[in-house]
Amino acid sequence: MDNSFGKSHRLLKTEEFSSVFALRKQRSRVFLQVLRLENNACGHARLGLVVSKKAAKRANRRNYMKRVIRDWFRRHRHILPPHDFVVRVRQAFDDTQYTQACEELAQMMLPNTHNSNS
Repeated sequence: MDNSFGKSHRLLKTEEFSSVFALRKQRSRVFLQVLRLENNACGHARLGLVVSKKAAKRANRRNYMKRVIRDWFRRHRHILPPHDFVVRVRQAFDDTQYTQACEELAQMMLPNTHNSNS
């Protein structure tokens, strides 16, 4: 199975992000917020990331969080529905909270996962 994270699986253009923000369905947890646009034209899941300086001042902390989210997406993209996802970091997390952040992603992105906060 191919676990790469090529350009076809990323949201790259401003208008791609804008369409997700405009027609969004969102879910939030402690660390992360996931916005999604259902049934994109690509036929597979795509990911966009937003990690602001407000969430983490230092670039190395922002980069760590982006790496964690990209890695989770790369490992699970084959079971994700064909949606465009934008993951926004609400609160910074580090390696001690890695498991909780990954659990939040699973709760909000994987199909057949029941959520109380939509």
